[in-house]
Amino acid sequence: MNQVSARLAALSPSETLAMSQKSNELKAQGIDVINLSVGEPDFTTPDHIKQAAKKAIDDNFSFYSPVPGYPALRNAIVAKLKNENGLDYKPEQIVCSNGAKQSVCNALMCIVGKGDEVIVPAPYWVSYVEMVKLAEGTNVIVTAGIDQDFKITPAQLEAAITPKTKAFILCSPSNPTGSVYTKEELKGLADVLAKYPNVIVLADEIYEHINYIGKHESIAQFDNIRDRVVIINGVSKGYAMTGWRLGWIAAPQWIASACNKLQGQYTSGPSSITQKAAEAAYTGDQSCVAEMRKAFERRKDLVVSLTKEIPGLKVNNPTGAFYVFPECKSFFGKKTPAGETINDAAELAMYLLTEGHVACVGGAAFGAPDCIRMSYATSDEKLVEAFARIKKALADLK
Repeated sequence: MNQVSARLAALSPSETLAMSQKSNELKAQGIDVINLSVGEPDFTTPDHIKQAAKKAIDDNFSFYSPVPGYPALRNAIVAKLKNENGLDYKPEQIVCSNGAKQSVCNALMCIVGKGDEVIVPAPYWVSYVEMVKLAEGTNVIVTAGIDQDFKITPAQLEAAITPKTKAFILCSPSNPTGSVYTKEELKGLADVLAKYPNVIVLADEIYEHINYIGKHESIAQFDNIRDRVVIINGVSKGYAMTGWRLGWIAAPQWIASACNKLQGQYTSGPSSITQKAAEAAYTGDQSCVAEMRKAFERRKDLVVSLTKEIPGLKVNNPTGAFYVFPECKSFFGKKTPAGETINDAAELAMYLLTEGHVACVGGAAFGAPDCIRMSYATSDEKLVEAFARIKKALADLK
């Protein structure tokens, strides 16, 4: 009678984690695989943050924290939002969770019910659509291709809104495309949303500090929609703290209270030690963030130029995050040296893994079946080698 719930049966497994697992299996067999499938900085957590964690252990921060996080951390986040983003929040509007992934899921579970529609621009991060399913909502996908830099227009957004629309998810800088919405583009979207007061905006800004156009712009800055924007952020990407698991929301009070209530029933507060480390991340020296961003920008320039040298791949110039998302449909229908036909991006990614020993992720999981995601969060040397392998493997397709 091994029957999982209908809720679980409706979920798709994470394609990014699955690809990472397959590459690890090949590595275990002694094969030299270069992994470009995982959205994770290759830097280690800065020393002053690690020191804060060690001190927290010595100072016996080993007890349950308040469900939404320690007041000191929430105050540090309030100060960050004020100083970096010009946004005013109270500590009780901040809820800290076990990673930004939980923060997104908390918010969706608290505001979306059966039959509610959630507008999700595609390409999208793989987990958004699955979380909407968990909340029993309906995904409304709005597609933006490479020719518009993977960014939707105000007209596209307005055309997708119906009386059932409950939420709109915006990820800028974007995973998987690296696209960043400018202030003018965000204002265009905000002006549309201002006409529909029942639509809540989930602004996933986890890649805030990894942008190459200067200052990060948040859609929460616009007064006409500010009172229904939920900012989602955390320390994973900007501070190289993926395994520490600390994300947060800054939200209207009623949503923050709802997330606090929900989290209180199923995980409680995040790790006490991680919270003290995150506090140090936000209150300490920020030069580490700038140094990592510089390295990512150098790698981005390298990878875009290497991708452009590969016939058949079409790539734009991303302005944030650490991904390139080339269009690869020119290879569909071609045959491998073993005589197998490549039908889609997932099969192309599998071919690049098994023959080129480079792990990437097919775009279908991101709502973009003609593209393939490659992370450049690894060393310059590995990137040069990886793209040489990709170029050779693709040239072998006939």
